[in-house]
Amino acid sequence: MNWLLVALGAMVGAPLRYLTDRAVQSRHDSLFPWGTFVVNLVGCLVLGLITGSSTDPHLRLLLGTGLCGGLTTYSTFSYETLRLTETGAGLYAAANAVASVALGLGAAFAGVSIAQAGWA
Repeated sequence: MNWLLVALGAMVGAPLRYLTDRAVQSRHDSLFPWGTFVVNLVGCLVLGLITGSSTDPHLRLLLGTGLCGGLTTYSTFSYETLRLTETGAGLYAAANAVASVALGLGAAFAGVSIAQAGWA
């Protein structure tokens, strides 16, 4: 049963990632991968909220592992950072790497803090 919850969450998360990425990126005329950056930060925040709350373990599988796992994308982040480096946009690549890790951790910590303050 657990695998089904993960699969259902991922079935929503993956298309949501694609659609959000396209919508965000279409609004920016920049080499910086804003779409991937945004979905990863949102996923970190949501996962922090889920893990910081006292939600049901099945809900954690559905939303945490499934939805957030399908929404966020470390592989695309890595690929886009590599492509920026290869095309001579080293400053964008460095900014993407540093900001994604720092702000992603910050978003996760913020989500946990918000959840604990609101659902404690």
